Amino acid sequence: MNAEEKTHLKKAEDLAYDCVQCGYCLPACPTYLTMKTETQSPRGRIHLVRMAAEGCITLDELSGPLDLCLGCRACEQVCPSNVQYGKMLELAKTAIQHHKKQSASPFRRFCEDVVFKQMFARKHVMNKLGSLLWIYQKSGAKKIAHMKPFRRLVPENLALFDKGLDEAKPPFKRNDGRRYPPAGERPVLKVAFFTGCVMEAVFHRINRLSIRLLQQVGCEVVVADKQTCCGALQAHAGEEETAKTVAKQNIEAFESGEFDYIVNNAGGCGAMLKEYGRLLADDPDWAERAARFSKKTVDISVILDMLGFKPEKTLPYRVTYQPSCHMANVQKVVKEPEKLLRSIDGIEWVPLHHPDVCCGSAGIYNLTHFHESMEVLDMKMADIKSTKADVVVTTNPGCLLQIKAGIIKEGLDGRIKAVHLVELLAEACGIDP
Repeated sequence: MNAEEKTHLKKAEDLAYDCVQCGYCLPACPTYLTMKTETQSPRGRIHLVRMAAEGCITLDELSGPLDLCLGCRACEQVCPSNVQYGKMLELAKTAIQHHKKQSASPFRRFCEDVVFKQMFARKHVMNKLGSLLWIYQKSGAKKIAHMKPFRRLVPENLALFDKGLDEAKPPFKRNDGRRYPPAGERPVLKVAFFTGCVMEAVFHRINRLSIRLLQQVGCEVVVADKQTCCGALQAHAGEEETAKTVAKQNIEAFESGEFDYIVNNAGGCGAMLKEYGRLLADDPDWAERAARFSKKTVDISVILDMLGFKPEKTLPYRVTYQPSCHMANVQKVVKEPEKLLRSIDGIEWVPLHHPDVCCGSAGIYNLTHFHESMEVLDMKMADIKSTKADVVVTTNPGCLLQIKAGIIKEGLDGRIKAVHLVELLAEACGIDP
């Protein structure tokens, strides 16, 4: 273990010592509930971080249990000692990732750089991938890929999630640098809209609907140019320096104008934007700027609720709501989405029995740990089915794909649909993108 790895692990250990090993976190942890082992519980992982810092186990031995953590941070909400589990997890993962890179093959290092630095961190690359996905969806190639002779060629996890994708970003569509006037004569607020990388490339329609909703409640909306990925994927994978790089790029992009708020519509992205202040706290040139940025960052549901969102149409749906873990546990946005849903006439509201339990998406966890993710999803789908809802609402792209996958997996396609909160609110207002 080199000096850099020891530094990060020591910082993680310092946070780990706040844990008194009481076990209150166990019932809140999805991986403990499905795997039934202490090494897959928050307190078990915290103990392992201590052991690694003391030299009792290696970083390679620590890696397995930490990789299987969803990072949902539900444990933080029930912890009586206020352990900063999320921060500890990222510090430990940074040490592990640095260690892995030292022994990784040149090919693996190249692939990781492509994913973390060249793909997600470059918006124009993601937009091109979104355009290719749109062509795949609209040309009929998607239907062919799922036909009997060809579907065996597609991995099970990719095939399942592909079925839930329906409208990527069309070629030549551009939001960056554009201004959208409010519905009224004068803006109530001037807001900047964070498009995200996956949201813009894969869920472009939801971004367009978000802008229309903000306009309707009186906001002048600016889509800041040169914004990029939020950095969540990189931070959660231990790529701390890359996460800091994209954070600085976003801060600069949104400092180009005077905005009342920086609005996002993805629970995971919003959580990362909220944590820029923490991410750059040790950088004297960026700490204050990052703190200002984080303070202005807010989920779209908060703005719509603040400005008195009023739906115009009656919707005859039985609705349940699956909160985004990072939106609830990090952004602390809990009441607003439910309040907005309940404001729609005709809605029959049926809450989940265990809304605080993660759906198993967790960024790309459902791709890298597919079977473990499906075990968590099975718990969530049992809860959803018990409500007899015909619409499941969520507030994060990963959660949306995961719930759609669960609906297909359970053979409920056509009986239940999963939508983003923005989609249902737009439908209640008669808004098209």
